[in-house]
Amino acid sequence: MTTRDLDPADLSREDAAEELERIAARMGEADAAYYADDAPVMSDAEYDALKARNAALEEAFPDLVRPDSASRRVGAAPSSRFAKVQHAEPMLSLDNAFSDEDVAEFVKRVRSFLSLSEDETVALTAEPKIDGLSASLRYEKGKLVLGATRGDGRAGEDVTANLRTLDDIPKKIEGAPDVLEVRGEVYMTKPDFAALNEAIERGEAQGAGAGRKERFANPRNAAAGSLRQKDSAITASRPLRFFAYAWGQVSESLGGTQSEILDRLGSYGFSVNDLTRRVETIEGALDHYREIERQRASLPYDIDGVVYKVDRLDWQQRLGIITRTPRWAVAHKFPAERAQTVVERIEINVGRTGALTPLAKLTPVNVGGVVVSNATLHNKDEIERLGLREGDTVVIQRAGDVIPQVVSVLEEARPKGTKPYDFPDHCPVCGSEAVNELNPRTGAPDVVRRCTGGLTCPAQAVERLKHFVSRKAMDIDGVGERQVEEWFARHIVREPADLYTLEARQGEGAVFGTSDLRSYRRKPATKTRSEEWTSEVTNQTALDNVYRSIEASRTAPLARVIFALGIRHVGEITGRLLARRYPSAEEFVGLGKALAAGDEAARAQLIDIDGLGETVADALAAFFHEAHNREALGRLLAQLDPAPPEAVAAEGPVAGKTIVFTGKLERMSRDEAKAQAERMGAKVAGSVSAKTDIVVAGPGAGSKLKKAQELGLDVMTEDDWLAVAQG
Repeated sequence: MTTRDLDPADLSREDAAEELERIAARMGEADAAYYADDAPVMSDAEYDALKARNAALEEAFPDLVRPDSASRRVGAAPSSRFAKVQHAEPMLSLDNAFSDEDVAEFVKRVRSFLSLSEDETVALTAEPKIDGLSASLRYEKGKLVLGATRGDGRAGEDVTANLRTLDDIPKKIEGAPDVLEVRGEVYMTKPDFAALNEAIERGEAQGAGAGRKERFANPRNAAAGSLRQKDSAITASRPLRFFAYAWGQVSESLGGTQSEILDRLGSYGFSVNDLTRRVETIEGALDHYREIERQRASLPYDIDGVVYKVDRLDWQQRLGIITRTPRWAVAHKFPAERAQTVVERIEINVGRTGALTPLAKLTPVNVGGVVVSNATLHNKDEIERLGLREGDTVVIQRAGDVIPQVVSVLEEARPKGTKPYDFPDHCPVCGSEAVNELNPRTGAPDVVRRCTGGLTCPAQAVERLKHFVSRKAMDIDGVGERQVEEWFARHIVREPADLYTLEARQGEGAVFGTSDLRSYRRKPATKTRSEEWTSEVTNQTALDNVYRSIEASRTAPLARVIFALGIRHVGEITGRLLARRYPSAEEFVGLGKALAAGDEAARAQLIDIDGLGETVADALAAFFHEAHNREALGRLLAQLDPAPPEAVAAEGPVAGKTIVFTGKLERMSRDEAKAQAERMGAKVAGSVSAKTDIVVAGPGAGSKLKKAQELGLDVMTEDDWLAVAQG
């Protein structure tokens, strides 16, 4: 257990000061990444947890409050790319509520501060908390003269020219006070966000920048990146919108309540969220919260909670602010990492091992800062357990890097006329029968239904090729999934060995096109044979880079080659264990042939390796039993010269221990850290269990870190790990 796990009351003053310093540094980095770089480095849930821990420590040790504390800071300093603008009145942040009890406590504090009796109504406005970029608009004599981002709350960035391009922002207001500052949120709708990312993929999006290859992570990042452009023409090309929800400096009163002023802003031509309600009880506020949460999946924009504000402005003025947050408002956040959306359809994917995996195609929704449009359904049994139908509204969740999953179905929201899903009994790609194989050891049917077509099934062959070129396998840079699909369809690459003859075949007169390299113009795929390729290369340099990557992979470590073959049950760790025991390609092939021939001595030797077992032995025997697999592997190995595995230390501080790496490492990649651990004689695992000895946790560590703490395991930071690794 570390000091971070202790109640603040149990900490020494020195430990509290050290933790507050660490929290300030992490939250400062997160604020800069989120507000200034539009590239968040941690989830909202992790950020909120840090903020809550910071508040608890400061309450226990008020003399240790730091100048750079999150409790004293709003957003991040303005970027040097834009002129700095001082806000006439600060743009505040909000405290968070995470439960019904927190909301009741908020109202209780308001009553106590204002000395109100229990029978006096405390009316609130309740409005969706839009997940966008805060902005302030200053009007003088009805004309828009200044537009700025929030920045650090006191000073922001002058983005007037960019904000003028938004249709939702009036350029002139009739009947407004001489001075009027309108505050609100710049956002992008989900459909517009999806269209922008598609344009980026096609190389057609302007800015952010021209030639941007990476999709935006979510609509908030897309809105921020689009608004904070030096060229306002780029901003004008982006579908940005604006909701008004507050005001700053005004030269005359706009009304006596929050709801009156929102109506006034609407009359000036601003968009005010139509889900905003005035409620007079805590129950009414919570009912509206749940109604908004129910609608969340179908809203065209992302929200992450509901904001409650005391409606009476005279009470707001009496309540005032605490450092950076108003006493008269609170943000009731939705539960982290969950959201509601609609299953538009169920698709069946055929994997490299023939598994038919159902995938829910969702109406896109933001879950924990990531826009999700797919969720795994695992298998036929899971669909039946959930009672899921196409068209259902569902609750989905994601944890860490795991693909989102469907948690439950909201049957009360089910459209009329839907029917139970009929899981296919034939492969949707090749038409071969799909069966639930029997486990030869238990006699029980497998829960996964598999295509019996083998490598005669195009889907399996293509998926194996995608796996072969992937980063953790042969790491052939520049060849993406669509490229593999096109080359396979056009008989350019039908098996791994074909990759290693590409350059020679081009030299003999064949000309290639691509669909996945951005320096190429896509040509329609055809079914012509290899000697009839006619696509035109528009940038030979790009293909040359692919050739260099392919050439470099010829000497990839044997462990990578074994993993890249895509043999069922043979993952990264298994590949490394096999390569250590059978350190040459010849020895590995000899093992496979012996297993396929039923050699019990070879089987016993394999099973004796710590970490392997009957399942791997069966998988290798099945792979080498097929003649076409042996022949394809022979053609591949004729093109390769695999490097032997690195020497492994027999002794040392972590020799023989099982280590799990989680979170984002900052001083090395996770792959480099894993390789380092294995050279030191450690075993690297992908999941945390009671058998795990050490968990190395970087920023953003989630469920694995939590489980390690629950099990009382040894948890290290990256710096701790490097100190051990470097002796």
